[in-house]
Amino acid sequence: MEIENIVANTVLLKAREGGGGKRNGRSKKWKEMLKLPHISLCEELRRTIDRDYTSLCERQPIGRLLFRQYCDTRPELKRCIEFMDSVALYQLAPDEKRKDCGIRMLETYFNNGSAAHLRDIPQELVGECREKLEQTPCKELFNDCCNIVREYLSGAPFSSYQETMYFSRFLQWKWLERQPVTKNTFRHYRVLGKGGFGEVCACQVRATGKMYACKKLEKKRVKKRKGEAMALNEKRILEKVNSSFVVSTFFLFKL
Repeated sequence: MEIENIVANTVLLKAREGGGGKRNGRSKKWKEMLKLPHISLCEELRRTIDRDYTSLCERQPIGRLLFRQYCDTRPELKRCIEFMDSVALYQLAPDEKRKDCGIRMLETYFNNGSAAHLRDIPQELVGECREKLEQTPCKELFNDCCNIVREYLSGAPFSSYQETMYFSRFLQWKWLERQPVTKNTFRHYRVLGKGGFGEVCACQVRATGKMYACKKLEKKRVKKRKGEAMALNEKRILEKVNSSFVVSTFFLFKL
């Protein structure tokens, strides 16, 4: 048993390190697995996909990346994205440095002589931000400004984005993402832990080499302990959670 544990741990460590070689843990057929479809196969998806800015351009990583790449091609949109990123850094800044960070933002984005000046932000709101920054530089200081910028991006820029190659590439990725996931999508390694309804093991996606924790629930055990409702609630919650401090769901499949 001890030898088996040593072997299992060694295999897992090697997988986490990339498995050696140039493929970094990916299957020999990884290029074929990740081959994007011809755009003609995505026409139905183009017609049926929910055109929600927040979902497509902020919550979904690939959509967020492609929308930002599109914004980089237009200076007025690039300024908006840079402002949103600056607000995120301002909110994460330590209390003693937040005021200085806010002052730099005011000079960069709300100064008429600045190249990155955001003209759509009302001067009254800018004045309020200056006053509050002097009094109490709270994290929510630029929230109203962010809402204005987000509303602007979700209008004409978002509509224009949907007519570009960037959105077409997003549809190709969504098509690939919606292909069936099975146990053969992964390499399965040692058990990391056990619980009342099943166990958690380490696994690796064959196409990308990325490591995940795979939670396996045994249907018989779940039914025997009348845990169907709890298991479904856990699934729904983890699908909606988007936090660096909570485990997120990436794949779901059944045997």
